[in-house]
Amino acid sequence: MIIISAIALSIMPFSTVQAQQLQVQRTDLIKSDISVSGKEVVQVRVDFAPGVFAVSHRHPGEEVAYVIEGMLEYELEGQKPVTLRAGQSLFIPAGTPHSARNVGDAKASELATYIVSKGVALVELVK
Repeated sequence: MIIISAIALSIMPFSTVQAQQLQVQRTDLIKSDISVSGKEVVQVRVDFAPGVFAVSHRHPGEEVAYVIEGMLEYELEGQKPVTLRAGQSLFIPAGTPHSARNVGDAKASELATYIVSKGVALVELVK
């Protein structure tokens, strides 16, 4: 029993690290009506562990992605991938399928600001 517990404890840190590397963490910051009827602004911080890939998706409105830290590669449908570093931003037109990947060796974070239709799901996965 002691041997099994020791083995389990020695494996646990690896499993924890592996799980963290497969994670994208979203933190909702603000959601508010704006002066355009039927629209709202939503702002989210998105943290990517090293190597993490956010699958292709789209939003029911425009997105401005601002890289807070690290290095993220964005691929918008029909365009060549673009890599942004901290301090750079990207405009993503409404409904455009796109994906993002942390291509750096450390955590990467973005501030995503959306101007979207109210009452519609913020994220739609694209197959």
